[in-house]
Amino acid sequence: MSKWKIYTPEGVQDILFDECYKKRELESKIRTLFRNCGYNEVETPTLEFFDVFNEQNLTPQESMFKTTDQQGRILVLRPDITIPVARIAATKCRDTVLPLKFFYVGNTFNYKEMGGGRQKEFTQAGIEIMGINTAQADAEIIAMAISTIKATGLLEFQINIGQVDFFNGLMEDSGLSANDMETMKTLIENKSYVEIEEFFKEHTIKDELEKLVLNLTGSSGKPNAVISRFEEITSNKRSLEALNNLRIVLEILDDYDMSKYISIDLGMVQSMNYYTGIVFRGFTHGVGFPILSGGRYDNLVENYGRKLSATGFALGINTVLNALNRQNVEQADQEPATLISYNTGGRRTAFVICEQLRNQGLVVEVDITGYLKEQLKDYAYAKGIGGIIYVYDEGNIEVYDVKMDKTKKVTIDELLKR
Repeated sequence: MSKWKIYTPEGVQDILFDECYKKRELESKIRTLFRNCGYNEVETPTLEFFDVFNEQNLTPQESMFKTTDQQGRILVLRPDITIPVARIAATKCRDTVLPLKFFYVGNTFNYKEMGGGRQKEFTQAGIEIMGINTAQADAEIIAMAISTIKATGLLEFQINIGQVDFFNGLMEDSGLSANDMETMKTLIENKSYVEIEEFFKEHTIKDELEKLVLNLTGSSGKPNAVISRFEEITSNKRSLEALNNLRIVLEILDDYDMSKYISIDLGMVQSMNYYTGIVFRGFTHGVGFPILSGGRYDNLVENYGRKLSATGFALGINTVLNALNRQNVEQADQEPATLISYNTGGRRTAFVICEQLRNQGLVVEVDITGYLKEQLKDYAYAKGIGGIIYVYDEGNIEVYDVKMDKTKKVTIDELLKR
């Protein structure tokens, strides 16, 4: 037998029984929230053409799982769902009234997600608003992100908000090359204070700009204080407009009564290549990386043939489940099943009872083991079954309470009323 027949590849996992139930329940809560807020679900293919993600190097090709079709064209397992949604908006929703409001829940695949306990296959849930560029849309996306985290059961979390256009404005005055700007982004994102100072020693940059960039590495904190501090030391028009946009979004979020979850981090600049304005990430205890991320990406849809502004976020379902477990947050367990056992004379009645109880929303398992009564009790106890219904015939029915170890005779009417 091949050694690998009984194993899963590194970075993927089997999710069993109770954990799978909790995952599906979490996905169901999120779906309900999204639908109730006016978003429409879409499902994109697991397999996409490589070109969908390789446009302008949106996704590094070394991070994608690749294969080929019968014609030799390169296909990938989708590493992201926002980009396929952008393709849909550009091609299949041209006649749909704007703004487009999408949501999705699906699996994505990425080689680079392994570090820090993340998986190579993971489930994302997210929303996108396309066709409108307003502070209200930005605020709604962030408010939806907060509401989504609350819906998962996590109560202690923080949303860090940045504005990449603020940094882009600063770079307009820097005189740096495109490659040097990318290096600068990485250093700021990683809070590499010493390396930033070394970078400045090797490049000629205005003292005022150097001071601003160094301040970005420690720019997190109370929103209004951070914005006011940078407004005082910034003269670039684009950067000031970005700060004003941020201030308006924060005012709207204050009316949502969500300010307590928010912090500002203007050093958040190395988010995915397509972000153009507001960016944000969600953090909680127990995991060392964001549970969600999002922002405004006004240039993405244009890559697929239609100019549409857009904003959105994606939440990692697997990461949230890890956080819930590590924080010992109580999650709903599966309801104990009821087991129906019968003899030949009671079989038809047993099937009728089974169907009616299931229609009431109960979990009902039909006994197919052929076990004797005492064996069946042991089986029910081992499986966590709550009760056994013995159907001998239409007028002879018993209910056994597994936990109380008690048996009671009942009629069909009494049973169905329960």
